[in-house]
Amino acid sequence: MSVSMRFEGRRRTGFRGLLTAAVLAAGALAACGRGGSSAPAEAYKDQHPLPEEPLVAAMPGAGAYGGRFVIGETVGPKTFNPMMANETSSTDITNRLFTSLAGFNNATQEAEPALAKSWSLADDKLTWTFNLRKGAAFSDGTPITSADVLFSFQVAYDPTIHPSVQDLLVMNGKKWDITAPDAYTVVIRTPQPNAMTVSLAASVPVLPKHVLEPVYTQGGFASAYTVGTEPAKLITSGAFTLKQFVAGEKTVLGRNPYYFGVDSQQRRLPYLDELVFLTVPDQDAADLKFRAGELDGLDNTKPENFGWYEQNQANANFTLHDLGPELSSNYITFNLSPVRKPTPGKTVGQPHVGATKYAWFNNPVFRRAVSMAIDRESMIPSIFFGQAVKNWSTTTPGNKVWHSPDITKYDYNLAESKKLLASLGWKDANGDGVLEDTKGNPVTFTLKTNSDNVLRVSMANFIRDDLAKVGIKVTLVPLDFNTLISNLRDDFQYDAILLGLQTGVPPDPGMGQNVWRSSGRTHQWNPSQPKPETPQEAEIDRLMDVIVGNPDLEARKKAWVEVQNIVNEQCWFIWLPTRVAKLPLSNRFGNLQPSAIPHRLLWNIDRVFVKARATT
Repeated sequence: MSVSMRFEGRRRTGFRGLLTAAVLAAGALAACGRGGSSAPAEAYKDQHPLPEEPLVAAMPGAGAYGGRFVIGETVGPKTFNPMMANETSSTDITNRLFTSLAGFNNATQEAEPALAKSWSLADDKLTWTFNLRKGAAFSDGTPITSADVLFSFQVAYDPTIHPSVQDLLVMNGKKWDITAPDAYTVVIRTPQPNAMTVSLAASVPVLPKHVLEPVYTQGGFASAYTVGTEPAKLITSGAFTLKQFVAGEKTVLGRNPYYFGVDSQQRRLPYLDELVFLTVPDQDAADLKFRAGELDGLDNTKPENFGWYEQNQANANFTLHDLGPELSSNYITFNLSPVRKPTPGKTVGQPHVGATKYAWFNNPVFRRAVSMAIDRESMIPSIFFGQAVKNWSTTTPGNKVWHSPDITKYDYNLAESKKLLASLGWKDANGDGVLEDTKGNPVTFTLKTNSDNVLRVSMANFIRDDLAKVGIKVTLVPLDFNTLISNLRDDFQYDAILLGLQTGVPPDPGMGQNVWRSSGRTHQWNPSQPKPETPQEAEIDRLMDVIVGNPDLEARKKAWVEVQNIVNEQCWFIWLPTRVAKLPLSNRFGNLQPSAIPHRLLWNIDRVFVKARATT
C-alpha cells in the first residue's frame, strides 16, 4: 500500500509506533516467540468462497496456516481511522487493516495490483481507468465496489477534516475528477499530466461506505474508528481485522476471512492467525523481550546492541539484517505557526509562541546559527556508536534514486555560529552564560521529543549542551509520542520539536507533498497555510508541481534538488544524523523479506508463515 510521508514515532521496535501485563506477555506470548511451537499444518479452514477475481500474490514460496508474529512497539496507536492517521504509531496498524487501489512491492520497488486488478492511461495523458476485481469484500462480507472508492476519495477531499492524503491529490490547486461508470470501474482524470497518479491514488485507503457514510454525513468522521471502537464494529478492507486492543499492552490483528488475496495454490491469505503489536515502555525493554524470545522482530534497535545481535544470531535462531542507512530522518523544527482559529487567550494571527520567540525563530540567521552549533560528527560515535550517517534531507543516503549529496547544508562551525548570533546584536550582558536579545530577553527555549525513544532523548541532551556553548539555553521536555504529535498538529503548544519523518511509499519526494506544500497538513513549521506566506514556500509549491507532473525523471530530480536547497537555506528543518538500520528477525518465518522501505518488516506480512519445525 502506498502512503504519504508521516511522523515517525517509532520507536516502534517493530515499527510505526503503537506492559502492565508483563506477566501476561511473558506467559501468553512467550511460546510464540523464537523457538516456539510450530504452526499446525493447515489448521485454518476457509469458510467462504474465493472471490471471482482474486489477487494472486507474488512470493518466493507457498506457506502453511497458523501461528502468530509478535512485534514490539513503544507507542500505542492514536486511532484506527486510516484517513485520519498520520503518525507511525497508527499507520503501522491501519496499513495492515485497509487496502487501496494499488500496492507497492518493496522487493521489486514497483507498483502492483491490489483492489484494482489493472489500470491504463488514455492517449490524452490525463485519464486513468482502474478496473476493480470482482468478488472483493470487506471483513463483514459486504462487496467492495466503485461506490466505496468514490466515498473514500470524497472523504480524502473533505476541506474540514483535511486528511494528510488530501495534499497528494491536488495539482495547481485543482482536484482530480473521479467517476465510476459501473460498479467495477473507477476513472480518474487529473488536471494535467501526472507522473505519479497510480502511487498517489494508492495512498487513499478504501473505506466501507455502508458503515462510515452515515457517520461522515453527520459530521463525525474524524472521531470514527477510534481506539475505543469495538473490534467487531471496525470493518476493514485489507488482509487483517482488529481482534483485540488493550491500551498500553497490545494490539492484536486477526485474519480477514473475506480478504481477496490468495497464494499460487488458490489458498486465501494471510497465513498467520495473528499479528501482535506488543507495547513495551521503551527501546531497552523491547531489546530485553527480543533476547528472551518474546518478540519475533525489532524494527528500531539501539546501535549499542548491534554487537550482541551479531554475536548471538547463530545460536539464538535469528538473523541481524543490515539494510544500510534508514530512509527516515531526524530533525529539529521551530514553531512558526500563527493562531488561525479563535482560541481562548489568543488572537487570530498572533504567533503561538508569542512575539519575542517568534522574532527569533522566524529569522533564518538564528536557525542557521543553531544548525552550525550542533556537532554532528561527535554525535555519531557518542550516541549512535558509529552506526549513523550525516543527513540533510528526507531523501537520506539510503535512497539510491533521489539522494542528493551536494545540496546546501549548515554543518558544525562553532565560530561561525557565534558570529551569526552576534550579528543579531545578541550578547551576554550579565555574564551568566546566556545571550540576551536586543530587548534584554534571555535567549532560551524548550525542546520537546518523545520520551520512549532513547536515541532522540540522547540527541536532545547533546544538542542542549552544544547550544549552551553559543549562549542559547535549552530546556528538554520529553513526553509521550502521541501527545507530542497533538502539540505539533493540533494545539501548537511547543517552541521546538525533535522528531522524525518516515519516507513515503514509494520513496519518492512526490509522496511528501503533505510536508512540502505550504497548504500541507504536515508542513511542520507552519502547516495549513491558506496561501504561501513566504516567496520560498510559493516556489516550493511550484517545484512540487514539477516533481509530481513531469514524466522526465531528470527534470523531477532537478526540481527536488531546488526544493532541498530552499529548505536547507532557510533551515526550516535542522537536520540530524540518520541511523543505519540493522534489524534482528526470527528465523522461524518464511517469506519475510526485510526492506529499507517502510514497513521494513511487515510490508508483506499477509504472505509470511511459520515454518514447520524440523523433526529428528
